Amino acid sequence: MLTPRRISIFRAIVEEYIQTAEPVGSKTLKQKYHVPYSSATIRNDMQVLEELGYLEKTHTSSGRIPSTDGYKFYCENLLHDSCLDTKMEIAIKDAFDLSNLNIEEAVRQSCQIISEMTNMTTGAIGPDASRQTLEHIKLFPIDDCNAVCIFITNTGHTETRKFHFDQTVTLQDIESCCNVLNERLKHAVISELPQRMKEIEPELAAVVQKHDVLFTAFVQAFVKFASDNVYFSGKDRMLYQPEFADIEKLRSMMTLLEDPTVWRDISNDEKAVAVRTEQGAQLTWINDVAVVKSTFHIGDDQQGQLMVVGPSRMNYQRVISMVDYAARLIEKMYKSGGGIGNG
Repeated sequence: MLTPRRISIFRAIVEEYIQTAEPVGSKTLKQKYHVPYSSATIRNDMQVLEELGYLEKTHTSSGRIPSTDGYKFYCENLLHDSCLDTKMEIAIKDAFDLSNLNIEEAVRQSCQIISEMTNMTTGAIGPDASRQTLEHIKLFPIDDCNAVCIFITNTGHTETRKFHFDQTVTLQDIESCCNVLNERLKHAVISELPQRMKEIEPELAAVVQKHDVLFTAFVQAFVKFASDNVYFSGKDRMLYQPEFADIEKLRSMMTLLEDPTVWRDISNDEKAVAVRTEQGAQLTWINDVAVVKSTFHIGDDQQGQLMVVGPSRMNYQRVISMVDYAARLIEKMYKSGGGIGNG
């Protein structure tokens, strides 16, 4: 059973392993944490904690490390109330103050700051655009072969995409195409736009000379609009974590980071272990990877998420505090009338 003594030993092991990434033995607990029990008692309790599934024994040491279930227990029961370090709070807040209510830039700056502070990968998941409806499209020519397109949804969510055309496209074609799309696709659900484009292709062909070029560009953009709304900062920081010294494990992690469809519902994976803290953060462990998320709300039914992705061995108290604080600032900016895009 989990007695207060075993819980105190378990807490010390988790906190030591988070700091050092080295298996923890009874000698370290007595010398560094001044655990007031005999070495034999500590070793016996460590054995019990292993049998309960909270600790694991490595092949290279007599010490123990926390298991996934151990981290789950630690985060559910042993975390202190969230309290953000003043320097971190100022750094994150400055990213928003300097952004002049440009939420997209503020979110990206916050991700970069949190990534630097934690030495881990930080990400942002924008609102699920697939359930929103299209309000307006505007295409701005850069030159004969390049243009910037802005999509606006019913929630005020904006997406900016850069188009590169293999052939020259005239200003008249661009204007004619936008007129047709705004007339025929207004209020269409974002996830249905690729199919709706196929339905109006004959109409585009009748009024747009290079309709095939523009048609392809818009279909590809709409597909990405509905699914690709994940931004990551500090992907290379995985290289500095000892857990990812294994090249196959690192390659697997990098593949996940390149797949935006994984992250919104990662806690639903059959291999995942998930828990929600009292502060509201969602923690998920899957294949030796930990994901800490905090949700930000926009309006009644739209939301996005900030997250930190790293090894299971992370300073959860610190990470949860930073992610939650940044998410609350994003909510505040949305209420001030901003919006988030993925440029």
